[in-house]
Amino acid sequence: MATLLHDAVMNPAEVVKQRMQMYNSPYKTVLECIRTVKRTEGLGAFYRSYTTQLTMNIPFQAIHFITYEFMQEQINPRRQYNPHTHIVSGAVAGAVAAAATTPLDVCKTLLNTQENVALSSVNISGHLSGMANAFRTVYQLGGVAGYFKGVQARVIYQIPSTAIAWSVYEFFKYFLTKREANKKTPC
Repeated sequence: MATLLHDAVMNPAEVVKQRMQMYNSPYKTVLECIRTVKRTEGLGAFYRSYTTQLTMNIPFQAIHFITYEFMQEQINPRRQYNPHTHIVSGAVAGAVAAAATTPLDVCKTLLNTQENVALSSVNISGHLSGMANAFRTVYQLGGVAGYFKGVQARVIYQIPSTAIAWSVYEFFKYFLTKREANKKTPC
């Protein structure tokens, strides 16, 4: 449920961010981008990749949590508070999840940006919609390798992000658990 709500709020922000990051982006400000997209493509443009976003984030989170738990079993089987193991496990979990879901991210980015040069090179006029069409188009543009464009950047981005997130989570879990245990111990 959290992923559904998160993505419903963040998908429009992702569309604006990606369109402003495009080479030769016609947008100078966030508000200009929002207004232009809404006027020329309608509100649906902000959610064109919503199902792809969900299709990417649900497996990402599943792979991420499973990998983190697996790594903890391997390097911290007693599950003690150990910042080093939480950082390493978090980094590996983020890297594996990011790499595994890169093909979905590539398709989502194509749906969000509607890159004219890319779409016209495969004779698509108008707007690309739907995950199946995005998958076909990415394959037409770059073959199997096209699905992994930017995989290194995506992995490098996720490693510190997930390492920090897990280490902070584990610290507060330890801190709060220890604090509760101290409250229950008679003096």
